[in-house]
Amino acid sequence: MPKQKSKSQVLKKRARRKNGGILSRILKLFGWLIILAAISAIVGFSCIYLYVSKELPKISTLKDYRPPTITTVYSDDERKIAEFYKERRIVVPLGEMPEMLIEAFIAAEDSRFFQHKGIDFLSIFRAFFKNIEAGTVVQGGSTITQQVTKSFFLTPERSYERKLKEAILAYRLDKTFSKEEILYLYLNQIYLGHGAYGIEAAAENYFGKTVKEINLAECAMLAGLPQAPSRYSPFRHPERAKQRQIYVLIRMEEEEYITNLQATEAINTPLDIKPRKNWFIEKVPYYTEHARRYVEKKYGAEMLYTGGLQIFTAVNIEIQKIGLEAVLDGLHAVDKRQGYRGPLKTIQPEDMETFSKTVQEAIDETPLEEGRVIEGVVIEVNDAEKYTLVRMGSAYGKIMFDTMKWARKPNPEVAPWEFKISKPGDALHVDDVIQVKILSKMEDEDLWVLSLEQEPAVQAALLMMEAETGYVKAMVGGKDFKDSEFNRAIQARRQPGSAFKPIVYAAALDKGYTPATVIIDSPVIFEDAERDFIWKPKNYANQFYGPTLMREAMAKSRNVVTIKILMDIGIDYVIDYARKLGITSTISRDLSIALGSSGMSLLEIVRAYSVFDNLGYLVEPIFITKILDRDGNILEENIQKKEKVIEKNTAYIMTSLLESVVKQGTGHRAKELNRPVAGKTGTTNNLHDAWFVGYTPRYVTGTWVGFDEEGPLGKGETGSRAASPIWIEFMKEILKDKPVRVFQVPEGVVFSKIDAETGLLPIPESQKTIFECFKEGTIPTEYTQKPDAINDSAQFFKLEM
Repeated sequence: MPKQKSKSQVLKKRARRKNGGILSRILKLFGWLIILAAISAIVGFSCIYLYVSKELPKISTLKDYRPPTITTVYSDDERKIAEFYKERRIVVPLGEMPEMLIEAFIAAEDSRFFQHKGIDFLSIFRAFFKNIEAGTVVQGGSTITQQVTKSFFLTPERSYERKLKEAILAYRLDKTFSKEEILYLYLNQIYLGHGAYGIEAAAENYFGKTVKEINLAECAMLAGLPQAPSRYSPFRHPERAKQRQIYVLIRMEEEEYITNLQATEAINTPLDIKPRKNWFIEKVPYYTEHARRYVEKKYGAEMLYTGGLQIFTAVNIEIQKIGLEAVLDGLHAVDKRQGYRGPLKTIQPEDMETFSKTVQEAIDETPLEEGRVIEGVVIEVNDAEKYTLVRMGSAYGKIMFDTMKWARKPNPEVAPWEFKISKPGDALHVDDVIQVKILSKMEDEDLWVLSLEQEPAVQAALLMMEAETGYVKAMVGGKDFKDSEFNRAIQARRQPGSAFKPIVYAAALDKGYTPATVIIDSPVIFEDAERDFIWKPKNYANQFYGPTLMREAMAKSRNVVTIKILMDIGIDYVIDYARKLGITSTISRDLSIALGSSGMSLLEIVRAYSVFDNLGYLVEPIFITKILDRDGNILEENIQKKEKVIEKNTAYIMTSLLESVVKQGTGHRAKELNRPVAGKTGTTNNLHDAWFVGYTPRYVTGTWVGFDEEGPLGKGETGSRAASPIWIEFMKEILKDKPVRVFQVPEGVVFSKIDAETGLLPIPESQKTIFECFKEGTIPTEYTQKPDAINDSAQFFKLEM
């Protein structure tokens, strides 16, 4: 009979079956839990993905990548003179970027860039655990693709939600764009410090080069910046920047982009870090500011600062530089004639070393050289030997008394030639902090030869225009744009004084006057009983000269004669005539306009004079010749525009009259140019404004000198003395290598000998004769009477008015 199992065996078997069933059920339950967790995770992630995704922008918007770019301003020879931007970016194609630059950025920022799909999970997990450990977001695992999405689409806050958005967008970006396109976006968009967006602007910022010109060491330096542009700035933290550059080179070697030898050579290559030029301030700030205001007004601020425009101007950098130098030289001369306003400050003896240390730091940065103006402190005033010893940091110099006799106390009522100081101690004292100019080095002593200087308080403006084209080649709106952006050449409205007289005389020529017309220069009184006002106009020298030819009245700038001409031809007629010549400012409807009482800009006066130089044609002043958009399309192109406003013969005769101003009148200083020049001085009441506006057969230039807050320039500071020297210095330099040209005589102008006193045809008894120009048909037909036959003023064309 079969062997029977024991009871214990049966129980054990049942227990095993029972335990196996429980384990199986547990395993099945755990499996289902895993599946449910996975499904929940998938559903949860999907929900989060859908929730986050619906707020994400479309990647396709980057297909037409048109980031904010620099608007650049150019001179007449297409040299850069200014930039305007919100983000300083110059977009360059990927093909123009050095391969080693691209490799440097990949090695430093995203070594698996060409392998991953926009997200590098290894980097993300590494960052995830670091952040869990720290309890906050302390590290990112962003790929280059993620950095692009962050730059274009996301805000900079550090959170897991933004990180998720970044990852989703990076994945989509990698699917939509090629790796090369992503690199193009990245390298043109990324911020690299000090206002530079993109690698082209950064290469220019730090090295003064285009991106095509930079070497391996410079590539590595740029590639080290994205993580923290400020922290690794080569300007502010050169040691940190160097360490970061070494890190990038090591990574490039590890990724086998370069050899160890190349890395070592790059590490040892000196970096020539060059601060980017401030084009706006260094070149032609008043001119470019005028261009900026024009473009912003016409095209809007957004177009100006982000549109990448190319603005081509008429300015000539060399001519502009000459103009500024002439203005500064002229202002220093005027300022010294006004007297010495005293030291910048006076220091205590115990502060000497501290002050000198500060000065020495400036000298260490820019060594002393001839022509430099610097601060120094007076350490000795020797009246017996007539010199002053000045300390400038660790250097010393002497001011000889002969160069500082001008340093009297300012007094506008006293002419500079009427009073000069007698010894250095009249102006300077020990411990005075003063401005000095380096003149030369003494041969037998370790001392500099110095002159006493001071910053001019007076202002000036200069504007030069090509007469035929209207191109404004130079415009100086003041002595220093950094101190004052107000453009005195075009924004200021100042009384032109006698510089307005040519407009009155030109109007008179078209009313029948000739250069030989005689007007009686005699006192005249105007009364206004209602306002209890009496006006007794007078000439500059407080004299009256009797019968005066129109030519002489212009040359000598006779006020009373001009007023009488205005009375004869009519105020309204002259105002309308001024409008024809391009004067747009408000002109007072009274007789004082004969003396230039209505304020107007230097540009307006220069433009009016250009009509005489152009034989009757008014040109439109051109500052901007052409504007292109970022794609090279022409937005506007300004070509020569001229309109005939007066007859050629009138214009030429005015030029002839203005030549007399230079040859024998108030503009006599301009004779030193030794070539044909026509021009007119202008001086206002109380010597508040000084002008000289003149021209050659090609260029029309105007200069103005005065205080912003109107005040007297000082005794004797007329247009001839204060303004014309600036004009002369400027034009001498401009014309020195150019052939001499004469003013062409047009048809309709004839010449005849006349009696210089009567303006009539001469007789043998005439004391003085001249050749005079006339419009055809206006030569006098009457002969001068013999002296014993003249018994009244009927001989003259115009009776006293």
